[in-house]
Amino acid sequence: MRSPLLDYCGEQEVCGTILLANEGINGTIAGQDQSVDQVLTYLSQTLSLGALSPRWSEAETKPFGKMKVKLKSEIVTFGQPEIHPAQQAGTYVAPEDWNALIADPDVVVVDTRNRYEVRIGSFEGAIDPQTEKFRDFPDYVEQELDPKQHSKVAMFCTGGIRCEKASAYLKQQGFEEVFHLKGGILSYLETVPPEKSRWQGECFVFDERVAVKQGLEPGSYVMCQACGQPVSEQEQQTEQYEPGLSCPRCVAPADNKPSPSSEA
Repeated sequence: MRSPLLDYCGEQEVCGTILLANEGINGTIAGQDQSVDQVLTYLSQTLSLGALSPRWSEAETKPFGKMKVKLKSEIVTFGQPEIHPAQQAGTYVAPEDWNALIADPDVVVVDTRNRYEVRIGSFEGAIDPQTEKFRDFPDYVEQELDPKQHSKVAMFCTGGIRCEKASAYLKQQGFEEVFHLKGGILSYLETVPPEKSRWQGECFVFDERVAVKQGLEPGSYVMCQACGQPVSEQEQQTEQYEPGLSCPRCVAPADNKPSPSSEA
């Protein structure tokens, strides 16, 4: 699938990144409306993937430098090969029903993303596991969650992919009621109106937009080219921030964290 797909995207002048794995396909592409439509049709019909679940947003400039189609052993690296989300995932919760679920005092709400993502935005009251990589999530579950004490767990991530694996893992570990946000934060920001939103801050994305906000509009963060960390508007005003050279997190080694990667 890789070479024909890469060639077709090139013909349509589409840029971005698409990941192919035995477990599925995921990615973000950018281009003119008609070109993006053509690629989605190609994926759905020519590659026989059936109905897709795309989310649309707009940007004034291309958020990618070129087109990449990568072969991966996993869409996101979890390190638990015995987990099969298609067979054992938790209960999907539609964006419009998410607020009611996380308002339930008996529900433990967990952000499955990495700490640099959580730092710029999350749902009100959600737990930050302080993970550096997604493969660290099982260790967090083992240390901090107990199926006897936490009977209801709701999880979310950027686009819903990580949560499918995380929820399947919790089910395997004996947690009875496991929920995850269908389509992830991006679907929530696209669907739920601002006046009803319980999202606080912005949502990190793995492209040159760096972050998006309500309605999937481009956010206010930029990427530090030195350490790969998102830099807020406030941090951009500091002496430590020099575009392309440094940011406050580069200057403070104790706060410097591993650079974001497309594997999440």
